[in-house]
Amino acid sequence: MKKSLLVLSTALLSVTIAFAQQKNAAVPTVARQAFEKSFPGATKVKWEKEKSDYEVNFMMSGKQMSVLYDNAGTLKETEEKIAISELPASAVAYVKQHHKNAAIKEAAKISKSDGTLNYEAEVNKTDLIFDQAGKFIRQEK
Repeated sequence: MKKSLLVLSTALLSVTIAFAQQKNAAVPTVARQAFEKSFPGATKVKWEKEKSDYEVNFMMSGKQMSVLYDNAGTLKETEEKIAISELPASAVAYVKQHHKNAAIKEAAKISKSDGTLNYEAEVNKTDLIFDQAGKFIRQEK
């Protein structure tokens, strides 16, 4: 019985490892290398496909972050979780005016590769995107 359980556990572990390697194998090597070079020491790294790009979620210096790379390994944007109090005041005012009785669940600062800075506020499972000054741009599900 113990031997059968050991064999079954070993087989399950092998399949899990093979699946995890297969999932990471789908990420272009140039994107993975660009990430490792830009964010050495990142922990809890998790890659996923986002449309035609690759998003990697991770922890860096105690902060929850994500970055988006294209197939060529070019960094498109960096997103860093921030405290809700760090959102521009006009963004918070927009939420209070247009989403009465709803709370901001999470907030993030998004830095685009062209230098554009946006903010994101999650309200009712919807991401509200604001410009650097806190002016509403759009919402995303």
